Amino acid sequence: MNVFNMLIPMTIEGLRITIGVFLATLVISIPLSIIVAKLRMSKNKIIAKITGIYIYIMRGTPLLLQLMFIFFGFHYIPLIGFAFGRYQAIIIAFVLNYTAYLAEIFRGGIGSIDIGQFEACQVLSLSKRFTFMKVILPQVVKNVMPSIGNEVITLVKDTSLVYILGVADILKAAKSVSNTYSTFIPYIFVGIVYLLITAILTKLLDNFESKFSYYR
Repeated sequence: MNVFNMLIPMTIEGLRITIGVFLATLVISIPLSIIVAKLRMSKNKIIAKITGIYIYIMRGTPLLLQLMFIFFGFHYIPLIGFAFGRYQAIIIAFVLNYTAYLAEIFRGGIGSIDIGQFEACQVLSLSKRFTFMKVILPQVVKNVMPSIGNEVITLVKDTSLVYILGVADILKAAKSVSNTYSTFIPYIFVGIVYLLITAILTKLLDNFESKFSYYR
Protein backbone atom coordinates (compact mmCIF):
# COMPACT_ATOMS: atom_id res chain seq x y z
CA MET A 1 0.00 0.00 0.00
CA ASN A 2 2.94 2.31 0.79
CA VAL A 3 4.07 1.84 -2.80
CA PHE A 4 0.91 3.43 -4.17
CA ASN A 5 0.92 6.19 -1.53
CA MET A 6 4.20 7.32 -3.06
CA LEU A 7 3.57 6.26 -6.65
CA ILE A 8 0.21 7.92 -7.35
CA PRO A 9 1.22 11.52 -6.40
CA MET A 10 4.50 11.17 -8.33
CA THR A 11 2.68 9.74 -11.35
CA ILE A 12 0.17 12.61 -11.35
CA GLU A 13 3.02 15.11 -11.22
CA GLY A 14 4.90 13.25 -13.95
CA LEU A 15 1.74 13.11 -16.05
CA ARG A 16 1.70 16.91 -16.16
CA ILE A 17 5.14 16.83 -17.78
CA THR A 18 4.21 14.03 -20.19
CA ILE A 19 1.01 15.72 -21.35
CA GLY A 20 2.69 19.12 -21.50
CA VAL A 21 5.48 17.91 -23.79
CA PHE A 22 2.96 15.97 -25.88
CA LEU A 23 0.58 18.90 -26.42
CA ALA A 24 3.32 21.48 -27.00
CA THR A 25 4.96 19.26 -29.61
CA LEU A 26 1.71 18.65 -31.50
CA VAL A 27 0.48 22.25 -31.40
CA ILE A 28 3.79 23.60 -32.73
CA SER A 29 5.00 20.82 -35.03
CA ILE A 30 1.83 20.19 -37.06
CA PRO A 31 1.57 23.74 -38.52
CA LEU A 32 5.36 23.86 -38.96
CA SER A 33 5.39 20.51 -40.73
CA ILE A 34 2.92 21.76 -43.34
CA ILE A 35 5.17 24.75 -44.02
CA VAL A 36 8.27 22.53 -44.19
CA ALA A 37 6.47 20.14 -46.55
CA LYS A 38 5.69 23.04 -48.88
CA LEU A 39 9.30 24.25 -48.71
CA ARG A 40 10.52 20.73 -49.45
CA MET A 41 8.37 20.79 -52.61
CA SER A 42 9.55 24.27 -53.58
CA LYS A 43 10.70 24.85 -57.14
CA ASN A 44 13.64 26.75 -55.66
CA LYS A 45 16.33 24.06 -55.54
CA ILE A 46 18.29 25.75 -52.75
CA ILE A 47 15.28 25.95 -50.43
CA ALA A 48 14.26 22.38 -51.27
CA LYS A 49 17.82 21.14 -50.66
CA ILE A 50 18.24 22.90 -47.31
CA THR A 51 14.86 21.60 -46.16
CA GLY A 52 15.80 18.11 -47.34
CA ILE A 53 19.05 18.20 -45.33
CA TYR A 54 17.16 19.27 -42.19
CA ILE A 55 14.68 16.41 -42.61
CA TYR A 56 17.51 13.95 -43.29
CA ILE A 57 19.36 14.95 -40.11
CA MET A 58 16.26 14.84 -37.91
CA ARG A 59 15.12 11.47 -39.26
CA GLY A 60 18.61 10.02 -39.41
CA THR A 61 19.63 10.63 -35.80
CA PRO A 62 17.94 9.38 -32.61
CA LEU A 63 15.68 11.75 -30.70
CA LEU A 64 17.64 10.92 -27.56
CA LEU A 65 20.84 12.19 -29.20
CA GLN A 66 19.05 15.34 -30.36
CA LEU A 67 17.86 16.03 -26.82
CA MET A 68 21.38 15.66 -25.46
CA PHE A 69 22.91 17.79 -28.21
CA ILE A 70 20.48 20.68 -27.81
CA PHE A 71 20.79 20.71 -24.01
CA PHE A 72 24.47 19.86 -23.53
CA GLY A 73 25.95 20.72 -26.94
CA PHE A 74 25.44 24.47 -26.76
CA HIS A 75 27.70 24.60 -23.71
CA TYR A 76 30.61 23.62 -25.95
CA ILE A 77 29.84 25.71 -29.04
CA PRO A 78 31.86 28.95 -28.93
CA LEU A 79 30.43 32.41 -29.68
CA ILE A 80 26.85 31.39 -28.87
CA GLY A 81 26.95 32.65 -25.31
CA PHE A 82 23.89 30.89 -23.96
CA ALA A 83 22.45 27.46 -23.27
CA PHE A 84 18.89 26.20 -23.28
CA GLY A 85 17.12 25.20 -20.08
CA ARG A 86 15.84 21.64 -19.68
CA TYR A 87 12.28 22.34 -20.73
CA GLN A 88 13.36 24.60 -23.57
CA ALA A 89 15.70 21.91 -24.90
CA ILE A 90 12.99 19.27 -24.64
CA ILE A 91 10.39 21.27 -26.58
CA ILE A 92 12.89 22.36 -29.23
CA ALA A 93 14.18 18.82 -29.77
CA PHE A 94 10.72 17.26 -29.92
CA VAL A 95 9.36 19.94 -32.24
CA LEU A 96 12.32 19.73 -34.63
CA ASN A 97 12.16 15.94 -34.69
CA TYR A 98 8.42 15.55 -35.17
CA THR A 99 8.18 18.43 -37.64
CA ALA A 100 10.58 16.52 -39.90
CA TYR A 101 8.59 13.28 -39.73
CA LEU A 102 5.21 14.97 -40.14
CA ALA A 103 6.51 17.11 -43.00
CA GLU A 104 7.32 13.99 -45.01
CA ILE A 105 3.86 12.62 -44.29
CA PHE A 106 2.21 15.84 -45.47
CA ARG A 107 4.51 16.01 -48.49
CA GLY A 108 3.34 12.56 -49.53
CA GLY A 109 -0.27 13.60 -48.94
CA ILE A 110 0.06 16.74 -51.03
CA GLY A 111 1.77 14.79 -53.80
CA SER A 112 -1.10 12.31 -53.87
CA ILE A 113 -3.66 14.97 -54.85
CA ASP A 114 -4.52 14.91 -58.56
CA ILE A 115 -2.90 17.83 -60.36
CA GLY A 116 -6.22 18.38 -62.12
CA GLN A 117 -7.61 19.86 -58.92
CA PHE A 118 -4.89 22.52 -58.88
CA GLU A 119 -5.59 23.29 -62.53
CA ALA A 120 -9.34 23.48 -61.93
CA CYS A 121 -8.80 26.03 -59.16
CA GLN A 122 -6.61 28.09 -61.48
CA VAL A 123 -9.36 28.08 -64.10
CA LEU A 124 -11.77 29.34 -61.42
CA SER A 125 -9.28 32.12 -60.60
CA LEU A 126 -8.93 30.95 -57.01
CA SER A 127 -5.82 32.18 -55.21
CA LYS A 128 -3.04 29.72 -54.39
CA ARG A 129 -3.60 30.25 -50.68
CA PHE A 130 -7.35 29.62 -50.92
CA THR A 131 -6.75 26.59 -53.15
CA PHE A 132 -4.34 25.03 -50.69
CA MET A 133 -6.17 25.86 -47.46
CA LYS A 134 -9.76 25.17 -48.56
CA VAL A 135 -9.46 22.60 -51.35
CA ILE A 136 -6.20 20.67 -51.04
CA LEU A 137 -5.37 20.62 -47.32
CA PRO A 138 -8.67 19.06 -46.12
CA GLN A 139 -8.15 16.18 -48.56
CA VAL A 140 -4.51 15.83 -47.52
CA VAL A 141 -5.45 15.67 -43.83
CA LYS A 142 -8.03 12.97 -44.57
CA ASN A 143 -5.50 10.93 -46.56
CA VAL A 144 -2.67 11.14 -44.03
CA MET A 145 -4.71 10.74 -40.83
CA PRO A 146 -3.68 7.08 -40.28
CA SER A 147 0.00 8.02 -40.58
CA ILE A 148 -0.45 11.09 -38.38
CA GLY A 149 -2.21 8.89 -35.84
CA ASN A 150 0.78 6.56 -35.70
CA GLU A 151 3.11 9.50 -35.06
CA VAL A 152 0.82 10.83 -32.33
CA ILE A 153 0.86 7.48 -30.52
CA THR A 154 4.64 7.25 -30.94
CA LEU A 155 4.97 10.75 -29.47
CA VAL A 156 3.25 9.63 -26.26
CA LYS A 157 5.87 6.93 -25.79
CA ASP A 158 8.76 9.15 -26.85
CA THR A 159 7.98 11.61 -24.05
CA SER A 160 9.60 9.07 -21.72
CA LEU A 161 12.97 10.15 -23.16
CA VAL A 162 12.86 13.40 -21.17
CA TYR A 163 14.26 11.49 -18.19
CA ILE A 164 17.71 11.78 -19.77
CA LEU A 165 17.67 15.50 -18.88
CA GLY A 166 16.52 14.83 -15.32
CA VAL A 167 12.88 15.77 -15.88
CA ALA A 168 10.39 13.81 -13.77
CA ASP A 169 7.88 12.28 -16.18
CA ILE A 170 5.70 9.27 -15.31
CA LEU A 171 8.40 6.75 -16.25
CA LYS A 172 10.92 8.41 -13.97
CA ALA A 173 8.30 8.35 -11.21
CA ALA A 174 7.98 4.60 -11.66
CA LYS A 175 11.74 4.16 -11.58
CA SER A 176 12.11 6.19 -8.39
CA VAL A 177 9.40 4.25 -6.54
CA SER A 178 10.68 0.94 -7.88
CA ASN A 179 14.18 1.68 -6.59
CA THR A 180 12.82 2.75 -3.21
CA TYR A 181 10.65 -0.32 -2.62
CA SER A 182 12.53 -2.84 -4.79
CA THR A 183 9.38 -3.83 -6.67
CA PHE A 184 8.32 -3.99 -10.32
CA ILE A 185 4.74 -2.89 -9.56
CA PRO A 186 5.35 0.80 -10.43
CA TYR A 187 6.37 -0.14 -13.99
CA ILE A 188 3.20 -2.19 -14.43
CA PHE A 189 1.13 0.71 -13.11
CA VAL A 190 2.78 3.22 -15.44
CA GLY A 191 2.42 0.79 -18.35
CA ILE A 192 -1.34 0.78 -17.71
CA VAL A 193 -1.33 4.61 -17.64
CA TYR A 194 0.38 4.69 -21.05
CA LEU A 195 -2.20 2.22 -22.41
CA LEU A 196 -5.06 4.37 -21.12
CA ILE A 197 -3.59 7.48 -22.73
CA THR A 198 -3.17 5.58 -25.99
CA ALA A 199 -6.75 4.31 -25.85
CA ILE A 200 -8.11 7.83 -25.34
CA LEU A 201 -6.00 9.23 -28.18
CA THR A 202 -7.00 6.38 -30.49
CA LYS A 203 -10.67 7.14 -29.88
CA LEU A 204 -10.15 10.86 -30.46
CA LEU A 205 -8.23 10.19 -33.68
CA ASP A 206 -10.94 7.85 -34.92
CA ASN A 207 -13.59 10.53 -34.27
CA PHE A 208 -11.47 13.16 -36.00
CA GLU A 209 -10.91 10.92 -39.01
CA SER A 210 -14.64 10.23 -39.31
CA LYS A 211 -15.27 13.97 -39.76
CA PHE A 212 -13.44 13.76 -43.08
CA SER A 213 -15.36 10.72 -44.27
CA TYR A 214 -17.46 12.86 -46.64
CA TYR A 215 -14.44 12.98 -48.96
CA ARG A 216 -14.69 9.24 -49.56
